[in-house]
Parts: sequence; structure tokens; C-alpha cells
Amino acid sequence: MKAHIAAVLIAAASFAGAQIPDQDVRNTQTPNTDTHFTFKTPASLEAWQSRKAHLRTQILAAAGLLPMPEKSALNPEIFGKINRETYTIEKTLLETMPGYFLGGNLYRPTASGKHPAVLVAHGHWEYGRLENQQLCSTQALSATLARLGFVVFMYDMVGYNDTIQTPHRFGSDRERLWSFGPLGLQLWNSTRVIDFLSSLPEVDAEKIGMAGASGGATQTLLAMAVDDRIHFLAPVNMISGYMQGGDYCENAPGLRLGTNNIEIGSMAAPRRMLVVSATGDWTSHVPQEEFPQIQRLYQLYGKEDSVSVVQVNEQHNINQLSREAVERFFAKNVLNDPKAAEISEGEVHIEELQDMLALHNRTLRAGALNYDGVFELWRTMATRQMQTVSDTEQLRSILGSALSVEWPADVLAKPGQGSDHLVLGRRGIGDRVPSLFHQGSKTAVLLLDPEGAEAAMKNAQTRSGSLRGKTTLAIDAFQTGSAVAPRDRSHQHFLAFNLCDDANRVQDILTALRYLADQHVTTVEIDASGKAAWWAAYAAAVAPPEINIKLNIPAQTLAATEESFLANFNVPGALRAGGLQTVDRLLKASNRAAEAGDLKTVSR
Repeated sequence: MKAHIAAVLIAAASFAGAQIPDQDVRNTQTPNTDTHFTFKTPASLEAWQSRKAHLRTQILAAAGLLPMPEKSALNPEIFGKINRETYTIEKTLLETMPGYFLGGNLYRPTASGKHPAVLVAHGHWEYGRLENQQLCSTQALSATLARLGFVVFMYDMVGYNDTIQTPHRFGSDRERLWSFGPLGLQLWNSTRVIDFLSSLPEVDAEKIGMAGASGGATQTLLAMAVDDRIHFLAPVNMISGYMQGGDYCENAPGLRLGTNNIEIGSMAAPRRMLVVSATGDWTSHVPQEEFPQIQRLYQLYGKEDSVSVVQVNEQHNINQLSREAVERFFAKNVLNDPKAAEISEGEVHIEELQDMLALHNRTLRAGALNYDGVFELWRTMATRQMQTVSDTEQLRSILGSALSVEWPADVLAKPGQGSDHLVLGRRGIGDRVPSLFHQGSKTAVLLLDPEGAEAAMKNAQTRSGSLRGKTTLAIDAFQTGSAVAPRDRSHQHFLAFNLCDDANRVQDILTALRYLADQHVTTVEIDASGKAAWWAAYAAAVAPPEINIKLNIPAQTLAATEESFLANFNVPGALRAGGLQTVDRLLKASNRAAEAGDLKTVSR
């Protein structure tokens, strides 16, 4: 047996050993919002298109919008018109989900005909969309764009001004199981604003753009990344390799796994984009560092002139100089104004707050939900939606994306310290999965235990008859057995940049399954106990149907309540993706019987 292991591994060790590090990078490299990131342009446009599709799915999954929820009637309320010389302003409430309302102001040019439109999102200023001071005036930007001939919708972050059914910052473990958070709500609201603007008879739906600063720029980037109806954009003071956003509305679990705002911003290509930066914040390096990285991506399309950069000598802002750069860019690239470079704001009439707030001396219409009601609506919509997904491959893809795990393209292997020790890893990833391996027949047994491989093997000895002659692999899944190691989880928004432990364990099982498949076994029996049964069930559900898996887990191990998930499988998005009902459907579709029998739907 020892000689056989050496023969199997000698070729792999000769070229792959150096690619499996001595320490798992998932412990040694834990990026965070202040990590210095760079973006390397893919080798080809084809490679980028594949990467871009992956990023779009990753963003939607992190936002809890995979697949996109069913859209209901917006039932817009538009009232309180203010008449200015060349434009009007109206208070607006949109029902972006049944009983959930987004507030904003609609600016419309008085000139007749079709007009381009712009979504204007605000940052974390005290007065939200109605802030007006030297460093920030979203009103001035919106009014000037309307004066130039754009229809503008200036709208709230969640928890600001008129959008008050949830706070701005929230995201408990329970809510994260459902991918319910401010980032997802805001991204959903942005897509519904595009629906709203596209429905207006005076809007040219082929000419919709977006602008925003700081947290509003984050919204701009994410909306652009998932919605191709945004044709031009101007993110202000947010694209950076040095800081990725510090708020819950900018960082949801899974959002930034292996990516950053430089790469997300590059998803705009080949659309027209202005990148605005400042000398006094984290965007100070943009003209010299981040912008060239983005422009090289645009060159893959032959559209390097479609992206430009401006830097303002100021601290974090959307001041007059930054706003005028945005206004000139839109006038030149959308309106084809030959005098765009001469545009200045001049005097802009700033409206009184009470004249702009949709809920001034007014309440939301009957049926408006409170915070608990919005969360319940989100869960109900998600559950109903996942039940309607009938395509098995789509369901498997959704589950894999929700957990941010993959079926490895290539698994590396090298000998461990003992004669039966094996270390597995994915090529180019830097992870390592210590294992105990015994070569046997074409039937393999994968042994899993919360305490690791040694514990799994000891437990299996009592069932030696069922293991006799079979190929056997027991792994130290992430942070179990010999894989236990220090991991710095102290950084804010840790899960936006790093997988949680349980999701990493599911990934390690998938890596082990891929390795066994490469050994040309005909069947893999997975024996798992305790919490490892959760990891095994999810891995078996995500694994492709081509591999024959028999899942053996003790009866009554898996319970479908939220409390059970929190105690045993606290993975963001696990319930948004359908919980155990999705797992059960996928296991049945692949004829992967579980000793526990049917896995029930989630009960609350």
C-alpha cells in the first residue's frame, strides 16, 4: 500500500508540491477593507467575460438577489411639485417590494421630448440625499443635471430620510442566513429605480446612467455590475485599491471574495465611465495606480477612450469641482454637447428640507411594513422563489454560489509526514487539506468527523467490515484535526472578504471528492457524524451528478429550524438558497440517498 501511494504521488509531487503551501492561506492571508489590492488584467477578452459573469453572480448572491426576486408593481406616488425655470422637482415614493417604500425626488426638465436619465445615490452624510454643504451637495448635482436636460431620480439609502422601515445598519447572524442586509436592499432599490425611470414616457431608456459619491459610489458600482441598463456612470471617491468601503451597505458576506473595487469598477467596460478621485482620501493614488489598471481592461474592448479620470485637490467629497467634472462628462458623452467643458453650476436653488421630504407631515400608506415585517417579507419571497426553481443545474449553481464553493477544476496532491498521510489542495488557491489515504477498490469511503481525520478513522474502525478492501480517505476539514490554526477574524466585515469556517469545510469535502473522482473510483460513500453531517450533505448537494455518491449520515442529525442552522451550519446565505429543502431536492435528483431520509423545509 505504501509503495502504491508513493507511485501515485511521485509525479504530482514533482510539479505540484510547491503549489501546496506549508500553511493554509485561508489562515495566513485574511484580507480586509484596508488591504492594499491590485487588479491584473486577464489575458484575453474571453477570459474576462467569464470572470465578469462570475463576479456578477457573486455580487447577486452576496446581496441575496440570486436569483432576482419577482418584481411587483411600483405603485409610484409623485406629488408636491416644485417649479423652477428649466426643471421641476417632485416628491416620490416607490413601493419596491409589497409594503416596502423607497423615498426620493424626481427632477424633470421642462423641455419636451425624450431625455436621458440619471440615478443619483448619496453617501453617508448626515442629511442623506438632502445634504448641502461645501463638501457635498447631492441637490446641486441633481438640479444641474436636470437643467442640462437629464431626468434625475435622487433617492435614499436605507434608513435615511424617507426610507425608514429599516435602520441603515443591520445584519445579525440570523439575518445573514437569509442574506438580508442593507446592501441587498439598496441594490434591489437601484434596480427598481431603473424600472421606474424606464417607465416614464419622457425618458430614453437606452440612455440611463448613474452617479454617486462615497457609499453612493459603491451603490453605483454594484448597480452597474448587475444591471446592463446603466449605460454611463460616474463613481466619485470610491474606486481604490486601499479601502473598500467601511459600512454594512458596502460589505455583505461573500461580496469581496477574491475581488475589490478596482475589478468591480472594471466591469463597467466598455460603457462610458468617469472615475473621480481626491487627493485627501483613499483615492489619492487613482490617476497613477488604479486608473491605469482599469484602462488596460478597457483596452481589451478597444475602448480605452471610454474611461477617464479626474482628481480634485480636496478631502473626501462631492464638492463643486467633483460635481462639475461629472456634469461635464455626462454632457459631453451623453448629450454630445460641444461646450461641455465650459459647464459650471453657477447658482443652484437649494430647496427647503420640508419641501423635499416625501414624509413631511405625511405617513406611509396603509399596509407599510415595520422592520420585522420587511424581514419576514424577504424570507417569504426567498422561500417561494427557491421553490419555483425547477432546473436542477440552476438549483445546484445557486447553492454553490450562495456558499461560495466550487467543484475544483484541478486538485493537487503531495505526500504528508506519515506513510499514509496525504495533503490536497486546489491549483493556484493556496489551501491545504491534510488527509489519511488508503488505496483500495473502486469503491471509496470518505470519512468525516468534526474532530478531524484521526477521529474519523478511529470511529470507522468499529465498522471495519464495511471498510474492508475499499479506498479510504479521511480529511482534516478546515480548522479540524491537524488543520486547526490561528485565523485572525478581528477585522470588520471579515466575511465580506473571507469564507466562514463551515463554508470552507464544504469546500474541502468537494476538493476531496474531486480527488477521489480523479482516482477513477466508481462510487464514493460519505460517512459523516455530528456537525460534519451538515458539511457532507451540502457538499454532496453541490457536487456534480457525474460522480456517484452515497451519503450516510445518522438519522435525526439535521434539523431544519433557524436555531439549528445557527448552532450547526451558520453560513451566510444558506437559508436564502432554500435551506435543507434545496439540499434534499439535489440529493434526490442525483439519487444520493441519505440515511436521515427526507430533509424538511425550514420552519420558523
